[in-house]
Amino acid sequence: MTTPWRAPAQGVPEVAADPARDFAAAEIARSQAFDTALSVPAYLSLALGLAFAVLLVATPFGARVVRRVPGPWWVKAVGGVVALTAVVELLRWPLGVWSETYLREYGLSTQTWLSWNIDRLKNTAVSTLLTALMVVVLIALARRFARWWIPAALGAFALTLAASFVYPVVVEPIFNDFRPMQAGKLRDDLLAMAGRDRVPVNDVLVADASRRTTALNAYVSGFGATRRIVVYDTLLKAPEKEVELIVAHELGHAKRDDVLYGTLIGGLGAACGAILLYLVTSSGALRRRTGVPSIADPRAVGLLMGLMSLATFLSGPAQNVVSRHIEARADVHALDLTRDPGTFVAMQRRLALTNIADLAPDPLEYLLYSSHPTAPQRIAAARSWALRERVPEP
Repeated sequence: MTTPWRAPAQGVPEVAADPARDFAAAEIARSQAFDTALSVPAYLSLALGLAFAVLLVATPFGARVVRRVPGPWWVKAVGGVVALTAVVELLRWPLGVWSETYLREYGLSTQTWLSWNIDRLKNTAVSTLLTALMVVVLIALARRFARWWIPAALGAFALTLAASFVYPVVVEPIFNDFRPMQAGKLRDDLLAMAGRDRVPVNDVLVADASRRTTALNAYVSGFGATRRIVVYDTLLKAPEKEVELIVAHELGHAKRDDVLYGTLIGGLGAACGAILLYLVTSSGALRRRTGVPSIADPRAVGLLMGLMSLATFLSGPAQNVVSRHIEARADVHALDLTRDPGTFVAMQRRLALTNIADLAPDPLEYLLYSSHPTAPQRIAAARSWALRERVPEP
């Protein structure tokens, strides 16, 4: 209901996306080579994660691991989450190293191996903590209520909202340092643009992304008192007009409350997930196959983790479809606000070349990983916008 499904430039001839129109043959070849190199470890990591999830929902492996953890039920549950996460992360760690070597070879990574490992450990710790919290709460509710799916659904919705609200001020600082954008013309212009757009901006922050990457990016996170626009420090080297266009795109997200709507939709999805967990785990055959007497037993940890992993994978393509439409709407907002399609095209070229974006992903990659339209698609949309607005086509 809230996704902008209609094309933003209806009523004018649609400009076809054509990488060859804006990118040289050598640039397209480099993009394809980089994508090919990263695809092998990425697909292997995905396959390994899926295989481990299937192992947890089709065999008693998870129950056997949890059974070896001493202590009361909640200690067993937390210990089971930690142990099972450690197993799959250790298996995937070499694939992460493999990917990192390509990022360094192509000049995208600026990390040392020490900082890379620390960041990966931090990410694993955060995800493990959240998973352990969800699993322990689910088991506790199942031990207390026969119809545990009712409080579980309500709790999943509330947890999603709370996590989105606190994430910018609790989790993001674990990985990056943030500072207010330095006073000067760029900051004044960005705040003035937000004022013209009638978008309340709590702050424009700069993240020290250069300590780990050369990639360019900006994003909006949080909502209400924690909503902020974050710009990578690497982006500050780009021409100011291009930075303004990227921030105008982020203002589009803020104006439409995309983070809030996304959080509400995510909360509803989490609530539905809790109900689906109840329905699926009610199957006696599934519990017997996995050695789980009931969801109230800590031996259910592996089954719950496996089902959540599979649900995350299966819902990913649908989330990407919605995200691509929302990102396209934010692009149109940036064009409406700046009325500068020429700079928009230059900015998309810079982002694509610096980030070595895949200019023509194959259908499977586009389905699984593309949360944004491709650079050629975004450039083509800008040209369609120019035709609609009767301004020179860039």
